Amino acid sequence: MATIEALRIARDAGVDLVEVSPTAVPPVCRLMDYGRFKYEQQKKERDSRKTHKQVEIREVRLRPKTNEHDIDTKTRVASKLLGEGDKVKVSVVFRGREMQHPDVAKGILARVVESLKDEANVEVSPVMEGRSMSVLLAPAPKKQTKES
Repeated sequence: MATIEALRIARDAGVDLVEVSPTAVPPVCRLMDYGRFKYEQQKKERDSRKTHKQVEIREVRLRPKTNEHDIDTKTRVASKLLGEGDKVKVSVVFRGREMQHPDVAKGILARVVESLKDEANVEVSPVMEGRSMSVLLAPAPKKQTKES
C-alpha cells in the first residue's frame, strides 16, 4: 500500500507507522504505539539482565619463590573462585633478577593448571605480560548427572 495511505490509516487509528524491515522489498511497516513498544523492549532487556550473571575476572598472584604449601593454598582459593562462576587469572609476578627464570613460572602455572583441570578450562595459555606471567582459567561446564 502507498506510504501516504498507510500514514493516514495510522493517524486515524491514533497509532504510529513503524518500519519493521526496511531492507525487504517492499519495506514492511506495522501500525503500533511506538512509545509503548520501546518501553516493553526496555523492560524485557532489564529482566534479561537480572537473570544473567556478570562474569568477573579475579586474580590470584604468586611469586617464583612461593613455597609448595602456599601454592596449594592459592590453588584452593582459585578453585573457590571458579566454583562461584568467575574467571581466574593466575599470575606469577617477577622482581629483579627473577625475570631471567621464566621456566620457574611456567612450572608453577603448569602445576596450578594440572591441579584445577577438573574444575577449569585454560582460556589463555601462559603468557608473559611485562613483569608477570599469567594464565586465564574459565570455569568448566558442569556435567549433568542422571538421578534415578
